[in-house]
Amino acid sequence: MTFAVRIALCLLLALVPLQVRAQDTDQGDDKTVMVAPDDAEMAAAIAKARSSLDDFLALSDAPPPGTDKFKLKVMVVDGHATEHFWVIPFKRTATGFVGILANEPELVRNVVFGQSIEFTKDDISDWGYARDGHQVGSFTVCVMFNKMSKEEADYMRTQYGFDC
Repeated sequence: MTFAVRIALCLLLALVPLQVRAQDTDQGDDKTVMVAPDDAEMAAAIAKARSSLDDFLALSDAPPPGTDKFKLKVMVVDGHATEHFWVIPFKRTATGFVGILANEPELVRNVVFGQSIEFTKDDISDWGYARDGHQVGSFTVCVMFNKMSKEEADYMRTQYGFDC
């Protein structure tokens, strides 16, 4: 398997330095890309995701035909370490949300791949879903493409339906 093939869809962010990992729920496929902690593009992507979160949540409550793979990215803090993980699937609870951690931690040690975690709306840093085979949302992943090789980014776009 080539290096480019080992890339998939999740994004991890650690604060110092900011780390980005593209990964799907398949733990055999991952790639970490370094991003500066004050990266303006990443901050804008997170702000865009948060500003459109309510619309996404309403859509995920009643998914239209042709949509699936609804996911949230959440921040997990462990002491001074922070990472952002895709949570797939997720559901609302009386106090926020609960879902399954979709990738293996690299910095934090208070969670593990496959663990059910509880989180609040304030912990959410991105969202995404598939519509007719194309990715919608996943704003932080789109920023990550600028941080990896053209070959790797092109593979992700082609393999997983990203239009960014």
